[in-house]
Amino acid sequence: MGPLCAPDENVQRQARWPSTAGRAALSIGPMRVLLVEDEPKMTGLIRRVLTAERYVVDAAPDGVSAIALATSGDYDVAIVDRMLPDMDGLAVIRVMRSKGVPTPVLMLTALGSVEQRVEGLDAGADDYLPKPFAFSELLARIRALARREGTPASARLSAGDIELDESRHTVQVGERSADLSAREFALLGFLIRHSGQVLTRRQILDGVWGAEPDVYSNVVDLYIHYLRRKLAELGRAGYLRTVRGVGYSLRVDD
Repeated sequence: MGPLCAPDENVQRQARWPSTAGRAALSIGPMRVLLVEDEPKMTGLIRRVLTAERYVVDAAPDGVSAIALATSGDYDVAIVDRMLPDMDGLAVIRVMRSKGVPTPVLMLTALGSVEQRVEGLDAGADDYLPKPFAFSELLARIRALARREGTPASARLSAGDIELDESRHTVQVGERSADLSAREFALLGFLIRHSGQVLTRRQILDGVWGAEPDVYSNVVDLYIHYLRRKLAELGRAGYLRTVRGVGYSLRVDD
């Protein structure tokens, strides 16, 4: 790992509330981002910023899990760190391309020489962002990749008959819909992406709250309660199951 990124003065605000830039990005298309980064602090920081922009983020801490996610999911952009614990980021990108994964890749690295940037692009990366960087530039580069012709951008995530509309920030069943707060939205997006799986509170904390300080597992219970109440408005409260002693699961096919 190289040095941490240098956040600009608006990072803390961006990490908590959706910004005007985030709304503009939604007109391009909602984003599903694969983040490949082995440093937990960096993962948490980037996840917070992207979640605040209403992107849905899956994180992989190593090359093997990154390849598994990239080949099984449909991501709009992948952010790949050059230095990973099990394999080089370039190798991850080469495997992705050899398996036909078309997802645009933004490579992050502290190795910033011209030769190293060329090496990354030749391996199949679409853009290259040297560290340290400002989050505003990171977001701008993600939006630029999303605008490129042929980039998939699904406006909705769904599980069963419930749909998460990322452009309107609502959950919908048929003609009925319910508004979601930013955190409810991120939580339901995470549950939909892992529909049918039993998730522990720790997994949900890591996936939705990332590295935010002073966040305890009981906040998961609180937001599950909020979200279940929203689903109840649509007659689907039963989809969100409590698995006693373990955590929660979104099940739509029982």
